[in-house]
Amino acid sequence: MSRVVVGRVGKPHGLDGAFFVEEPSDDPRWFSAGTKLWAGEAELEVVVARRGAGGRPVIRLERDVPRGTPLEVPVDALPPTGEDEYYAFQLVGLEVIEEPDRRLGRVVAVEPGVANDAIALDSGLLLPLVEPCIRHIDLGTGRILVAPGFSDPTD
Repeated sequence: MSRVVVGRVGKPHGLDGAFFVEEPSDDPRWFSAGTKLWAGEAELEVVVARRGAGGRPVIRLERDVPRGTPLEVPVDALPPTGEDEYYAFQLVGLEVIEEPDRRLGRVVAVEPGVANDAIALDSGLLLPLVEPCIRHIDLGTGRILVAPGFSDPTD
C-alpha cells in the first residue's frame, strides 16, 4: 500500500500525550478526532484534536509515537485533484524537459514559496510552478515540459 506523508510528530503540547503536528498538510481532515493515520507500521486513531499556537494542529494518537515520526495516509484516501491540479508528491521523480527537447533534470522536491511554489531539480535548478513556465505535466509519461528561458541564470 502506497502512503503519503501528511505531517510529522512534533513537540509535546500539554501533559496528556498530545503533540504539535510539524509540516502539516493543508487538509485539516487528517487532524480531526477519529481519523486513522499511519505512524511507522501502525495505523493509529487520532483521539484528541485541537488547535495550538498560530492555529497549528495539535493531536493525540491512541498510543505514544516518537517525535519526528512521519504521519501518513494511504494515497487512495486522498481526494481527487481537479483538472491541471497535482499533489506535490506526484511531481517528485518526473523528468523536466525544456522546449523543444533539452533535458534539465528530475524533480527532487517541491519547495513552498511566498508568491508561488517551485520545483527543485537534481541538477540544482529551481523552476517556478507558474503557468508561463510550466507548459505541460504528464504523469503518464513522467515528464514536465517547461518554456525556454526559465532555466537560464539571471543577471
